[in-house]
Amino acid sequence: MNVKSLAGAAGAISRIMAENRDYLVELDQQNGDGDLGISMAAGFKALAEFLAAADEKDLGKLLMKSGSVLNEAAPSSLGTILSIGLMGMAKSLKGKEEAGIAEIAAAMEAGLSSIMEKAKSKPGEKTILDALCPAVGVLKNGDYADKTAIWAKAAQAAAAGSEGTKAMKSVHGRAAYYGEKSIGVLDGGSVVGKLIFEGIAGYACTKP
Repeated sequence: MNVKSLAGAAGAISRIMAENRDYLVELDQQNGDGDLGISMAAGFKALAEFLAAADEKDLGKLLMKSGSVLNEAAPSSLGTILSIGLMGMAKSLKGKEEAGIAEIAAAMEAGLSSIMEKAKSKPGEKTILDALCPAVGVLKNGDYADKTAIWAKAAQAAAAGSEGTKAMKSVHGRAAYYGEKSIGVLDGGSVVGKLIFEGIAGYACTKP
């Protein structure tokens, strides 16, 4: 990963968020305030535009600024959570202009740790972590020889993790007010996590 591939992946994620904007709104209306698709589409569009125009080569500095850009463009709880994750990644990649999959996995794990610490959350609580954590686990333990395959497997793990949130009860945010009624409902945040890895995997399959 370098600034070019980071921008390419962000562009792919932005496109997939835009395509799923209405779907995310629909999901969020079941136990949230209904703005998830709007905020994620706007946030990742701003992030993709920022990265496409960036001159900075240091991945750490770039990701630190990316967190601010995303948080400003997507002023929501999930926008803040994702910005915390990006800033956690930034610390891990400070001073690097290139990063391999093992380094990316370690940075993503650092980002997840930042999210769990700040949000006081963990996998199994019907959040975006239920999609992100399995995907990062695949990256940590996968075969780095086939870069396309490992990203595809990570995306599959994120999708399975998201689907698993149907069986969970919400314990965070507005959705927690629904208690037992939240069981059987797919978590919108986890779908965002799935779409993030779907976008990255799609980019990994098409880049030279």
